[in-house]
Amino acid sequence: MQRPSCLQPGDTVMIVAPSSPADFDKVLLMKQKLEAMGLRVLLGDSAARQRGYLAGTDAARADDLHLAFSHPAVKAVFCARGGYGSARLLSLLDFPLIRRNPKIFWGYSDVTALHLAFGRHAGLVTFHGPMMEECGGGGVDAMTLSSFEQLFTPQFIMLAAQDEYIYPSFSSVTAPLTGGNLTVLASTLGTPYEVDTGGKILFLEDIGEEPYRLDRMLNQLKLAGKLQQCAGLILGSFSDCAPKRQSSLSLPEIIYDHVVPYGIPILSGFPLGHCRPHQGIPFGVPVTMNGEDQTLVFEPGVK
Repeated sequence: MQRPSCLQPGDTVMIVAPSSPADFDKVLLMKQKLEAMGLRVLLGDSAARQRGYLAGTDAARADDLHLAFSHPAVKAVFCARGGYGSARLLSLLDFPLIRRNPKIFWGYSDVTALHLAFGRHAGLVTFHGPMMEECGGGGVDAMTLSSFEQLFTPQFIMLAAQDEYIYPSFSSVTAPLTGGNLTVLASTLGTPYEVDTGGKILFLEDIGEEPYRLDRMLNQLKLAGKLQQCAGLILGSFSDCAPKRQSSLSLPEIIYDHVVPYGIPILSGFPLGHCRPHQGIPFGVPVTMNGEDQTLVFEPGVK
């Protein structure tokens, strides 16, 4: 896995929208915040485009990504918004181009499809972090914005679990990190871009999915052999995933049914995903799960 180079004051970055259209005013506000960090900011055409629920045509959004990775001055690529649509680009992308030009790539949610593809087909360390639209909007907290500091200086990140669920006891395990949004991840199964969990720690998060839907997707991962192969499981935020009916299993019960029987180390309750604060983390680098103090330690994602 290639770690991209860290950012320096004066570097140029580019904002693109590989999925749904973004609130352009909020993107412009985040552009100003990035400029206040000492960066120069280019806006991809997709950042201001809309075609129904997409930020322009598939070809145009793919071209934006190709331009960002091939542009000699651009050092980082930030996604404007999630929503839906990044998986439509996978068959259009030039992965050898991306491999030849390893750069910081930052986003989450629907962008999970690109994280998986860039890791598997371009060997690139990428970053699961807050979108430009949400950071440009009101109410963004200092911890969320401080996530970007890891892009300027190689640094270890430590997070403490907030949940007290009793999962299999373990001391510690270290392995490369993969994963992302559960819904998007499940949709890649059976394709050339599906998640590779072999010997890796799997991270999952989601939003707006009732427990029975989470159950269905975790069962799908289990039937595909993805849960049995992983070295550990990290659960981030599952915002707005409460049951809308009286009779329902809880997420901990679903995890017990599908994952615990394999004896896989599990930690949960981290500010990762659709939540505030929202901590950015690198994919593709080793992370250490410590079962004794319920912490995670991520190795630096940049060099």
